[in-house]
Parts: sequence; C-alpha cells; structure tokens
Amino acid sequence: MLMTATRTAQAATRRAPRAARKVKASTGEARVEAFLADASLHLRGSPEGRTPARFGVDLGTATIVLTALDDHGRPAYWDFVRATVVRDGVVVDFQGAVDAVRTLKARAEAALGITVDEAATAHPPAVPSSDCRACHFVLQQAGIECRALVDEVTAANALLQVRDGAVIDVGGGSTGVGVFRSGELVSLSDQAGGGHQLDLILAGALKLSIEEAEVRKREHGADVASLLRPGIERIAESIRRQCGGTPPGIVHLAGGALRLPQADTVIARYLGWPVHAYDHAELITPFGIAVS
Repeated sequence: MLMTATRTAQAATRRAPRAARKVKASTGEARVEAFLADASLHLRGSPEGRTPARFGVDLGTATIVLTALDDHGRPAYWDFVRATVVRDGVVVDFQGAVDAVRTLKARAEAALGITVDEAATAHPPAVPSSDCRACHFVLQQAGIECRALVDEVTAANALLQVRDGAVIDVGGGSTGVGVFRSGELVSLSDQAGGGHQLDLILAGALKLSIEEAEVRKREHGADVASLLRPGIERIAESIRRQCGGTPPGIVHLAGGALRLPQADTVIARYLGWPVHAYDHAELITPFGIAVS
C-alpha cells in the first residue's frame, strides 16, 4: 500500500515539479517568522518593557513548555522541561505532568517577579474528551487555572492565521492536520506517527536507546537525515491521507518533530504540494496556545 502511495506521489511530483518545493514567504508568513525569531531569544528571560500577561502550557510528548505574551501580543518569556509524561496526547503520568508544570510555574514566577495564575493548554485533535480534561486537571493541580482548552492545530493557527491551506502539527506521538478555507476550519484530524517514530527508526539503525536516538536526532540532524527520510515520507503520507489526497493549498509545518535539515523539502517532493516550513517551528504551537 505504501509503495503504491509513494509511486502516486512521485508521479504527482513529476507532473507538477514547481509545486514540489518550499514556497516564498508571504507577508503573513514573514510576520510569523519575525515573531518566532523574537520569541527564540527569550528563553527563561523577559525583554525590558514586556510584562508577561497571557500564558500557555503545552503538554508535549517530549517536552512541557510554558510560554507568555505581553499585553501587545509580543513574545515575553518561555521555558521548557524535558519529560515523558504524555504519550500520543494522553497524560500517562499525571503526577509527573503536575510536577513538570509546577517547576515551570515556579521558575517563571522567580524570573519574572509575578504570579502565573492562569493559562491555556491544548490536546491533539483525536484525543477523547476524558483525556482532554486530564490536561485541564494537570494545570489545576499545579496551581494554575485553565482558562482555555483547545486542540493543537487550532492553537497553532491562532499564531499562523492561515486562511486557505493546511496547518500540520507534527508532535512526538502524532501528526495533526487542519484544513482551512476562507479562515474557517473545514476538516480536523490526527493520526499516530511523529517524532517518536523517527527516534525508533534511528535507534534501530544505530543500535541506540530511544533517549540516545532523540538526542542524536536533535543535535546531529544533518548526520542522520538520510536514515530518517523513510520516516519523514511516512509522515508525508499521513498528511496526504488526512487531506483526503487533495492538495489543500500551502502546507504549513508546525511542531518540533521535523527539525531536521531538508525535512520540508522531502515532504514537498513526496506530496507534490507547496510546503512552508518555519525556523523555530517548535515554538508555533506553544505560543499559539498562549494566543488562544
């Protein structure tokens, strides 16, 4: 089945070679790039003149991230801890998740001199409502009121503001896809497969532990990109299926799982669709949660 899909995608690439590439940034995409570049500078520190006023907590598979915006919607602070307390969008270690959020809350309050009383959080699109509520309760137990609970694709688009196209959130455990038409969300789905699956491929190929594979992928992506190409193409096939096999317009890649050299080019060539990747794409959903 995968071979058939691969041949189909390759044929589409030959028929439409101009589409199978990254696209030049539009005004809106340039705005996002500038926001993310600014945000990347403020790890565990707030720039002068920006008082954090609106917080978000991203309960990810590999990391838990706390972000903050000021009253003007500018990035004001962010921090993260590595934790394996969430799997495929489900909180599997409730107390571990609470402890991680408490750590982030305490560090933010010490650094900023303010209290973090409330924040938004998010969940993958396909997670059952009972598991969504667990995200709410994690914040509550950590001493933070949950002011909003949204799906990760919607959160990402709160920052990206895509009106026509697809927003792809590639996380550690799954790939979420939202298709937008005239600013309206017309389809939303989520399928298993993301960064963790890339770690499994790398661990098997290089005889590493999963933890070592994650570090190798994160810190030496250029050295292992060729090994991970089949896994990236499987993510591309998941995107194609979730879009119903129909080009949705520009595909916008969010999430930290694809922080690999040329990953967006591999996806564009596989799909034969225009793809836009962002520097610091791992910050799109966390800051989108704060925007939500």
